Amino acid sequence: MKPVARIVVVGGGTAGWLTAAVMAARHQGRIRSGSLEVTLLESPDIPIIGVGEGTWPSLRATLEKVGVPEADFFRECDGAFKQGVKFTGWTTGARDDIYYHPLTMPQGFLQVNLAPHWLAARSTLSFCEVACNQTSLWEKGLAPKMATTPEYQGLVNYAYHLDAGKFADFLTRHCTTRLGVRHVLSNVRGVLRAGGGGTQGMAREMAEGDIRAVATDAGEIEGDLFVDCTGTRALLIGEALGVPYRDCSDVLFCDTALAVQVPYPDPEAPIASCTLATAQSAGWIWDIGLPTRRGVGHVFSSRHVTAQQAQDELAAYVGPAIGQLNVRTIKLRVGHRVERWKNNCVAVGMSAGFLEPLEASAIVQIEMAAGWIAEQLPACREVMDIVAGRFNDYTLYHWGRIIDFLKLHYVLSRRTDNAFWRDNLDPATIPERLQDMLRLWKYQSPWIRDGLERTDETFPTASYQYVLYGMGFRGEVQRDELAQTQALANRAMGENQALTQRLAGQLPGNRALLRVIARDGLPSLR
Repeated sequence: MKPVARIVVVGGGTAGWLTAAVMAARHQGRIRSGSLEVTLLESPDIPIIGVGEGTWPSLRATLEKVGVPEADFFRECDGAFKQGVKFTGWTTGARDDIYYHPLTMPQGFLQVNLAPHWLAARSTLSFCEVACNQTSLWEKGLAPKMATTPEYQGLVNYAYHLDAGKFADFLTRHCTTRLGVRHVLSNVRGVLRAGGGGTQGMAREMAEGDIRAVATDAGEIEGDLFVDCTGTRALLIGEALGVPYRDCSDVLFCDTALAVQVPYPDPEAPIASCTLATAQSAGWIWDIGLPTRRGVGHVFSSRHVTAQQAQDELAAYVGPAIGQLNVRTIKLRVGHRVERWKNNCVAVGMSAGFLEPLEASAIVQIEMAAGWIAEQLPACREVMDIVAGRFNDYTLYHWGRIIDFLKLHYVLSRRTDNAFWRDNLDPATIPERLQDMLRLWKYQSPWIRDGLERTDETFPTASYQYVLYGMGFRGEVQRDELAQTQALANRAMGENQALTQRLAGQLPGNRALLRVIARDGLPSLR
């Protein structure tokens, strides 16, 4: 059997270039020996959408694996630290309605579940304050590490905020100059597929309906495996192979985004090291701080609010400066392909599907898909369908769990001021599995794998704890069982308080550290 030796990534942007980087880095030995070629084909005429500017902490490991110096990433991608999400107005809509989703696990999480102890104590402090030091640090404007902390290491966990356009350009340079990725700039004019009447050799190398090549202005580009990163158009997986799209707007209602780049009033203005997510009448506004600007956007449901009302809410949030800024309208097709891998084509990024940009779920799905494909790359066409079936099972599971977690942010709300919030409470819009988990969590707090099935969950049970108890969810506590772990809980909460005080005295300001990194770089462990 002919080996899979030619990988063609169709489409650039974050999805295309991050996938190409992960594939090429993983198989660098084969690329150098000439037994594998990774080609990225992108149109010179299609602009990058560039909405997603927040990431999950997994991107640190991904960038390290592909050989990117972290300081270079910060300098060239307008990068900044993200330590979590601050939610305002999601529970009651009141002025003091705030809760947090930090990226650091509760103190002692692997030894003891602090949630039932916090519930039993009826503390006046929030669960975050008792269990985690991170939110206190970011509210003080502090960074998650020091200038002496090696690259990709942190004193507390962190992710990134970034300029998506600059990130794609940065990956382009890295892939083509360091990883041996072949870059072709040309428009796709057609998709050529294998038929059933080929020679015996062709039959062994390709199955009927496989993509043989993509036709471009520069000629045909043949491949053994094609990765569709063409965005919502889904030229390969959708238009050529006809894989249906599963609409999920009955669960997640937000289908439109208004995005704008907002300059700082002062170049030395503080940079928030968390994503701000502020609820509106029928959606929410993201606010992401970069060194040179803020990325702000209003995600809303067009079924529950008019475009003008959404624009007015965004203008009220940004202020008078919005009159001089370019506001882009982006339609969101909420859902995913029923198969992400069909024949010899696999979809990554928005061609596979898209959910609202809550909790930075878009880029992490690109990372997960690219990493899985690179690790499980089929040796030849004979086993590709087996690998494809496993990939489809893997990604379908994770799409479902991400939908559950995003919906969780809405089903705990007590807002009744708009049909948007009321409709989110309709059981018909809540996935059955999430309903089951909420019933279970009335009697036992989520912890480690409770209620979750896999070790590589996108959002661990700690994330569920932060959202559940941040939004006021309460359950019954089996007090007679707490005595066995009370000493562990007391020690963990005491350690958290002491660590919070110590880090507050050590860590520099967010902008101050980014300035030092831009000038001096970061220590390397290599």
